[in-house]
Amino acid sequence: MTHPIYLDYNGTTPHDPEVIKAMRPFFETEFGNPSSSHWYGIAPRRAVESARAQVASAINCEPEEILFTSGGTESNNHAIKSIARLMKDRGNHIITSGIEHPAVLEVCRFLETQGFQVTYLPVDDTGIVRISDVKNAICPETILISIMHANNETGAIQPIAEIGELAKGKNIIMHTDAAQSVGKISTNVRELNVSLLTIAGHKVYAPKGIGALYIQKPLKLEPFCHGAGQEDGRRAGTENVIEIVGLGKACEIALRDLLKNMAHMKRLRNRLHEGIASKIDRVRLNGHPGLRLPNTLNLSFYGLEANRILEEIGLEVAASAGAACHSDTVEISHVLTAMGVPEDWGKGTVRFSIGRMTTEAEIDRAIEVVVKAVQKLKSL
Repeated sequence: MTHPIYLDYNGTTPHDPEVIKAMRPFFETEFGNPSSSHWYGIAPRRAVESARAQVASAINCEPEEILFTSGGTESNNHAIKSIARLMKDRGNHIITSGIEHPAVLEVCRFLETQGFQVTYLPVDDTGIVRISDVKNAICPETILISIMHANNETGAIQPIAEIGELAKGKNIIMHTDAAQSVGKISTNVRELNVSLLTIAGHKVYAPKGIGALYIQKPLKLEPFCHGAGQEDGRRAGTENVIEIVGLGKACEIALRDLLKNMAHMKRLRNRLHEGIASKIDRVRLNGHPGLRLPNTLNLSFYGLEANRILEEIGLEVAASAGAACHSDTVEISHVLTAMGVPEDWGKGTVRFSIGRMTTEAEIDRAIEVVVKAVQKLKSL
């Protein structure tokens, strides 16, 4: 059986062949503990530090500002909870947005049970946070602003540089979840004006279970866990050398090929959009037409149900739904709800996300499959 065309790169990515090649020695021969003082620890220790430099280069920071984690969820948890505890004597107010990933929203909801106040900012109808709303939400007790760089559902790119500048002027820590943006758009931390930034390996063609957190000097977070003092005492536990190497190589590739990959993904995304919209009536684009990730296409098909569409195309195209339709209820995603997408549109929402491995032939076939499925469902 031929595998379906993969158009869910925002969900996860396959491993880049260069990443696999870089990791292979640490599966086969370089098994040593990086903390070992003998010969077997030398290559793994050097590999970890080389990877740290590769990740740092991808976001334009110093290697010592990179902390390796188990992924985006850990990075978000560590950043937000640590700042809350570190700054609690100064204030208890946190600002985030209503379209964040659950790895941010659920952390904030937890902190609300611990005495913190959280403002969940609205977004406009294109899914973008308004600077004026950020300004109005800031109060003397505000200690942290955490807003994602780009949304995982619509691809909407947030004005992080402007928000970060505002936060800096108010002496407020700024964190951004950049899990979706690394390798798709520029993620230069100096330009973004952030103190903390989250990276997830499996969104950038590295393995699952590895990520990183940028921590701007001289900011110091409490240790994520205590033990033998790895990661300069910031995160105990023997280093996940194999996956750290993979993340480092993936970040090197992301920086090296950024402009080429951006152009490739944008061209194919637009081809997919135009191909579908030219053959089907009442198709709605969700997200900003320009200020969004070059690979992300979030479409609503009026009057249809996303799960039915995915059932029809599932053997030939892999994509994801923006709504779950049950026998008597429709659960539209929190992102589409925050954008004010009407139910008749929202329940028929499908996200297609392109990758650098996607081909033009795959896009053309996907257009045929989606159009045929939608036309069939509309005729029922």
